[in-house]
Amino acid sequence: MKTFKILLTILLFNSSFLIAQDLKPEYQKFISKFILEVKNGDKEAIAKRIKFPFKREYPIPSVKDKADFVKRYDQIFDKGLIEKITKSDPAKDWSEVGWRGIMLNQGDLWIDTDGKIISINHQSDAELKLKNDKIAEQKKKVNSSVSNFKEPIAILETSKFRIRIDDLGNDNYRYVSWSIKKKMTDTPDLVIENGVFVADGTGGNHYYEFKKGDFKYECYIIVLGEKNSPPAMLTVYQSGKEILSQNAKIVSR
Repeated sequence: MKTFKILLTILLFNSSFLIAQDLKPEYQKFISKFILEVKNGDKEAIAKRIKFPFKREYPIPSVKDKADFVKRYDQIFDKGLIEKITKSDPAKDWSEVGWRGIMLNQGDLWIDTDGKIISINHQSDAELKLKNDKIAEQKKKVNSSVSNFKEPIAILETSKFRIRIDDLGNDNYRYVSWSIKKKMTDTPDLVIENGVFVADGTGGNHYYEFKKGDFKYECYIIVLGEKNSPPAMLTVYQSGKEILSQNAKIVSR
């Protein structure tokens, strides 16, 4: 559950600057309605609360649309999540965390103040199996020298480079880079291990930092940026001086 753990870490880290507040009566009203929808298994009503595409833990595909959600409903809303929701008390188990929204318990599920589901940080056994199957598929699509990762984090592409960020286990992140013209089954041009994850600010932005000799590589993931901000950026430093900066698109995450 690496992606979910990262998201939850960011949310809880940022929440430390705020005190979770008791839910206002007007918010308790639509939370109570949502609880009833889940209790009744009203997939159509719940689907209306979701903005598509709805992200799941990478490499599980995002939920594309309403039809896809209804099809995958039982996979996402398993018995465990349903019980957490239906047994919850809007006044006691749900709390408002500033502009970040309203969370169930310690972040199992987040809803904004308009009643839209922002994030579901719960993973069913079915999703865990799907995730493991997808990881196994990815391992067959990379060069054997770098197929030993525990969990994939992201694949980024700049104008010149294709970059994989993987977790080797115990939060040991690895940077693997190819020329954009090469395939990931080719021998990598650069491999750096022992990278670290860094949460940046209160908007969910974060980056992965990798060091090799005098060089430092930063892969910055922009969750909350300006209107024309790219999804990600690659910045390279040599002896503390920036020598390269390229916008990146997130191919998979």
